[in-house]
Amino acid sequence: MTKAAFIRARVEPKLKISAEHVLSELGITPTQAITMLYTRIARAHEWPLELKIPNTKTAKAIKEARQGKGVKVCEDEDDLFKKLED
Repeated sequence: MTKAAFIRARVEPKLKISAEHVLSELGITPTQAITMLYTRIARAHEWPLELKIPNTKTAKAIKEARQGKGVKVCEDEDDLFKKLED
């Protein structure tokens, strides 16, 4: 079947770059990824990912993390594990 329909979406540039890097590592183009998503939606008649509304505790943690509260920045995995041990 000929692909002639277009899908347009706006996403943050950093998200686009990050996602396309992962897709590239998997050997999948953005078009193939979107086609797989749409195929799964069409076949199952549902959203293929689990969506949940966070509970109060999780919502608070997300809000604080977005504000930088309690966030630890690590240089690499060794630094991460060192900070986890402390």
